[in-house]
Amino acid sequence: MAEMSRRSFLKTTAGAAAAVPVLAGGWQHLLSAEKPGYFEREFGISDALCRKVLAASLARGGDYADLYFEHTIGNWIVLEDGKVSRAYSDVALGVGIRTVKGDQVGYGFTQELDEKAMLNAAAIAATIAAGGKTEPAKQFAWLKTANHYPLVKLLTDVPLTAKLPLVQGVNEKCFALSPLVVKVNATFHDQQKRIMVVTSDGVKAEDLQPRNYLTAAVVAEKDGKREQAGWNLGGRRDFSYFSQAAVEAIAVKAVADTLLLFDAVQPPAGEMPVVLGPGVTGVLLHEAIGHGMEADFNRKKTSTYCTMIGKKVAEPFVTIIDDGTIPGMLGSINFDDEGIPGQRTVLVENGMLKSYMHDRISARYYKVKPTGNGRRESYQHYVQPRMRNTLMLAGPADPRDVIRAAGKGIFVQNVSNGQVKIGEGDFAFYVSQGRLIEDGKLGAPIKDINIMGNGPKMLQNIGMVANDLELFQGGTGACGKGGQAVPCGFGQPSCLVKSLTVGGVRS
Repeated sequence: MAEMSRRSFLKTTAGAAAAVPVLAGGWQHLLSAEKPGYFEREFGISDALCRKVLAASLARGGDYADLYFEHTIGNWIVLEDGKVSRAYSDVALGVGIRTVKGDQVGYGFTQELDEKAMLNAAAIAATIAAGGKTEPAKQFAWLKTANHYPLVKLLTDVPLTAKLPLVQGVNEKCFALSPLVVKVNATFHDQQKRIMVVTSDGVKAEDLQPRNYLTAAVVAEKDGKREQAGWNLGGRRDFSYFSQAAVEAIAVKAVADTLLLFDAVQPPAGEMPVVLGPGVTGVLLHEAIGHGMEADFNRKKTSTYCTMIGKKVAEPFVTIIDDGTIPGMLGSINFDDEGIPGQRTVLVENGMLKSYMHDRISARYYKVKPTGNGRRESYQHYVQPRMRNTLMLAGPADPRDVIRAAGKGIFVQNVSNGQVKIGEGDFAFYVSQGRLIEDGKLGAPIKDINIMGNGPKMLQNIGMVANDLELFQGGTGACGKGGQAVPCGFGQPSCLVKSLTVGGVRS
């Protein structure tokens, strides 16, 4: 059989990702030491080739064009019923080519990183315009950024034998914690995503984005009744993050949350005060409020916030940011998928709406600078304004005072399965963990209820914000929008919402 070159091998495996098996040692032989020029070394992507492809994408005019190269390697290990039931890898390799004319986008992509395939994709992107050609920059300058997720060791250099003890350890610890545990599923996932963005205005940026998580899903049985819960830790982490302490923390949390549900009750239904606990409940902030502050919804006048810049949207003790620079967080980025450096964007400051989250298109429309929120799922997808790590900052109140002020209501510790109408902000979320609040004190655990409301109204209705800000340290979260999923982080302190609709038991 004829010898296959490394470049040809990578193309072949990228096109048949689902068939790639996990091998001890992973894909370490495909990667070289960290220094600029990965895509040129491994795939022959030179500046001259990039300029030729950009010129083709601007051959019929256009305001701007960019190339988004991607090489992603992902690995999964799944343990069920005490045994590793699945272990597999996938590979994505390709380039997306975009031409922008006004607020219109032409887009083409290809898995083949050769000149002919890229020029064909560029010709497709160019059809959005119909005028004289535009010339790209003659030279490209490397973008210099901070690194918010440094690796001691490439994830692709971590062998399978080092990952197996993680899922086995979670499984053993969960069973050891309680005789009521009858089933444990444990999963470890890591992903190493290399990207390069080359723009027609002369920017060239390369990044290596890690992503990983370790999860436990627990089922317990008591007196013929079953309950289940789970927990995970992760983000953009070096493999060393997944220590024995992390294994134990995941197992302890997953088992404790499961056992607590045996004593859970349903609260009465109706309008009542709701205290959102710190950390993971920030997903409600993300979904019900954050999306409405993405600039494309406001540019298209579909968001409630489209006329609210500079106006009051919350009480003075409420400040909300979207931050791509928090070390190790799932939504952090050294630069976005348009080559704009990661940064901290203040959305709401002391109750006033200060900014939207912008990509290049919306920034040009609003005559402001991009905020580094232009993101996409992969080279097969176009850019949209997307959140990174969306947080409500700590307020002045003591958490105990927040619960005391609620009087009678519910305390929400975790939510899931949310539905949101992004334009209006109407939402419904399932409360998977929480407690009753009675006489200003935490009471019995609750389960099997929904909370419903309107995001902008909820923001206006926040009566207290505590000083106990927590960032959710999980790694499984992905935000969906426009048929694309991107990793995002979130967090918040405890806060009192004066009134939300609780779907509990009718009295």
